[in-house]
Amino acid sequence: MTKEKERKMFVGVVWNCAAELKLVLTAVLFLFSLITILQFMPNRFTFSPSNLGTTCISTPSIHASLSVSPINTTVPPPPPPPPPRSSPEKDEVLENGVIKRAFNPFGSAAYNFILMSAYRGGLNTFAVMGLASKPLHVYGKPSYMCEWVPNDDSQEKASVLGTQILPDWGYGRVYTVLVVNCTFTVPVGATDDNIHGGKLLVHAITNGTGGDTKFNTTDTFIALTETERDFSNFISTFSRSPKYDFLYCGSSLYGNLSPQRVREWLAFHVRLFGEKSHFVMHDAGGIHEGVMAVLKPWMDKGYVTLHDIREQERFDGYYHNQFLIVNDCLHRYRFQAKWMFFFDVDEFIFVPKKSTIKSVVDSLKDYTQFTIEQMPMSNNLCLEEDRGKSYRKWGFEKLVYQDVKRGIRRDRKYAVQPRNVIATGVHMSQNTVGKTTHKTEGRIKYFHYHGTIAERREPCRQLVNATTITVDRNPYEVDTTMRDIAGTVKRFELKMIGPTLQRTRQ
Repeated sequence: MTKEKERKMFVGVVWNCAAELKLVLTAVLFLFSLITILQFMPNRFTFSPSNLGTTCISTPSIHASLSVSPINTTVPPPPPPPPPRSSPEKDEVLENGVIKRAFNPFGSAAYNFILMSAYRGGLNTFAVMGLASKPLHVYGKPSYMCEWVPNDDSQEKASVLGTQILPDWGYGRVYTVLVVNCTFTVPVGATDDNIHGGKLLVHAITNGTGGDTKFNTTDTFIALTETERDFSNFISTFSRSPKYDFLYCGSSLYGNLSPQRVREWLAFHVRLFGEKSHFVMHDAGGIHEGVMAVLKPWMDKGYVTLHDIREQERFDGYYHNQFLIVNDCLHRYRFQAKWMFFFDVDEFIFVPKKSTIKSVVDSLKDYTQFTIEQMPMSNNLCLEEDRGKSYRKWGFEKLVYQDVKRGIRRDRKYAVQPRNVIATGVHMSQNTVGKTTHKTEGRIKYFHYHGTIAERREPCRQLVNATTITVDRNPYEVDTTMRDIAGTVKRFELKMIGPTLQRTRQ
């Protein structure tokens, strides 16, 4: 028999037995599927081998020498559902024949209030920081009642309607930042002869608007618990001179930040602000291992405090809830600093050579707030003379081209005397007691290296051999102000913390 005939005979046999093979394969597939399902069924649905004997599939025997561990197939019952608030309303046919449709809400679109912090601001006043439902504030008229409950039952409670401040108005997303000022008509927490402490309660009232006009919901929460010692500590801090001359309140840090850029920023500003300064940083996901290595030496020397605020990412607010963060910083450190500065880690404050930061703020002491002019710098243009050695230079040392386009309103940053500020923003505060000035040109400015803080590669991507250049219709001019001071800053860092950061990467 030829090979061709053998092949045809084999194909013919397979073809004739195709139906039987399909039946066998289907049975095997069904068997293994059934065994898999049985492993995940509770006890009351398990089958024994004897049960399988009643089916068309025979039960395979298991060799006695095999040890098979029993499988726990018990599945805990699901938790009971929460009881319904009420029976759902049904459609109704009115007398005039109109069909009145029913709408039944379930769940919640946004929390009424998300508390971050609360701080005492005086003998009779407090500030409560949190997030609130933006639709509720845009379309409704919620209110907040403040109540003081003394620890001493013999003392009377006090209540007052809280004042609402929305420092990020128009920028919020699902949630908007809310500062509730609670100012009572009398001092609370102590009397002339006794310190008793107490609790600050806030009643967040929806007033039947913004969500559902049929219901007037009130959520009550403890915003602050104050012991006798807490009150004494506040009085001590409040009455003595501030610990710091200058305190920096940083916005939310997020993304893949460059350790080298953070290193430069810290060394520069610790030198600028001096021994009686402090820097409060807020980690919204940007403080990875490399950045932490840069912060740690300055933390150990008492210049930096780091707050982990990653939890706020759960709540959808504007720009990692930076308005909330700066307000918390303002009130947390309000009585510990003469001046507070608000700007970003890609911005460098500069005062002229014949001035110091102290002489500048002293000249502005009659103002609660002053704003600072921006000097926008290119984040990729460098000098041709730095070719081949730019990687050894610091960012503000080699990025020397300033954007000099005229007629543009540029963002400003600011500083305040915090005791006279009730709430604050990112570019300035609109809730101050006292005057604000914007006329600070020639006295103080800041160089802005936009985008460099999140750039992990060499920033010099275009080397230029000219004092002026136009790129993408933007005119640039060489400004070596920051370049000239780089050597002094490097020596200062070496003196303060030694060579520990010499191998810092981009």
